[in-house]
Amino acid sequence: MEAVIATGGKQYRVTPGAVIAVEKVAGDKGAAVEFRSVLFVNREGEVLSGDQVAKARVAGEVVAQGRGRKVEVVKFKRRKNYRRHRGHRQAVTNVRITKIEV
Repeated sequence: MEAVIATGGKQYRVTPGAVIAVEKVAGDKGAAVEFRSVLFVNREGEVLSGDQVAKARVAGEVVAQGRGRKVEVVKFKRRKNYRRHRGHRQAVTNVRITKIEV
């Protein structure tokens, strides 16, 4: 069984046992997490979407809290003595998917 969930403005394809990195979700290591925004479910070849997955949910547990890769933002204008260099690391949560309920 697999599902597509939406969280943090992004969509993720998940299966039970998979570990995904999503934008920060509240909770310490071992805390339960529930994703209610399920867009699609594939149940052994039977495809469910729309109203059929309105009550579906995906449960998981927090594996770790941390920060993602550094993204560097560089602005430069030639001959104008204008240079800006900035870095950003987004807070992420690693979540292990435990079950998909329809």
